[in-house]
Amino acid sequence: MKHYLSLAALSLATGLTLSGCGTDSGSTTSTDTTSTEAAAPASSAAAETSPSADASATPSADAVSEEHNDADVMFAQMMIPHHQQAVEMSDMMLTKDGISPEITDLATKIKDAQGPEIETMTGWLEAWGEPMEPEGGSDDGSEGHDMGNMGSDSDAGSMGSMGGMMSEDQMSDLESAEGTEASRLFLESMTAHHEGAIGMAQTEINDGENPEAIELAETIVDTQQAEIDQMKELLAGL
Repeated sequence: MKHYLSLAALSLATGLTLSGCGTDSGSTTSTDTTSTEAAAPASSAAAETSPSADASATPSADAVSEEHNDADVMFAQMMIPHHQQAVEMSDMMLTKDGISPEITDLATKIKDAQGPEIETMTGWLEAWGEPMEPEGGSDDGSEGHDMGNMGSDSDAGSMGSMGGMMSEDQMSDLESAEGTEASRLFLESMTAHHEGAIGMAQTEINDGENPEAIELAETIVDTQQAEIDQMKELLAGL
């Protein structure tokens, strides 16, 4: 009889233990499900909040980009044709025979840098709703559009206010020159051209308002001064 009761007690204890395990397992499953369901709305909320945050940041960036004054406009309007002539001069040198690799490399470097800058400045003027060329020049006496001091000695003419611009005759001379003479003309002319660009860029740094335009002007000053130093060395070696 005692033996029978012991077995019965053991069976009851085992049943209670198994029942307890089942209860724990069910509790765990319920908790996991609740946790997963709770995480889902949080994730959805984050997903819904993120685009809103991005959208609010974009107008702010655009607003900064559109911020500009007369100096920014004139900088772009005048630097575009200035860069275009530098690219044209470089193209001339890249078609010639008998030019040293150092000079052809320099011409390629100038073309590769200033071509994209032309596109950038053109995009600014379009975004600002401004014309590609100055309207009436500085005849209205507005200092914001007076860039006659944008560089060193400039040639007379419609682009006389852009320092270092080559005349049509000078461009023709460079186009027809060959060998050492072409190299000399290119280096001398491009040095003056770069000096004019640096003067224009410095005016933008001093008077401009648009952060991107000022940043480009600072880049022009740094890169073109380094190229001037290089061209002077190349000239000395001709």
